[in-house]
Amino acid sequence: MTRLIYFAWIRERIGKLEEEVELPSDVTTVSDLLQWLRGRGEGYEAALQQPKIIRVAINQEHVEHREPIAGAREIALFPPMTGG
Repeated sequence: MTRLIYFAWIRERIGKLEEEVELPSDVTTVSDLLQWLRGRGEGYEAALQQPKIIRVAINQEHVEHREPIAGAREIALFPPMTGG
């Protein structure tokens, strides 16, 4: 099982703070994960309709979308961040 954590407007659109999921065997990268999540319902589709802008952390380390997710205990999804 992998714990998915959602932040800011991603959380609002999905309607969940976090969830535990069993990932399909064909979901091997961050990009695959985002595509798979989009197919889980309207809220997921609304949150992830522009997957390239979503930032992702695996086990609390930011990663690129091509990063493998094998062995991930926790994956966090963030909207783009701005500084000030």
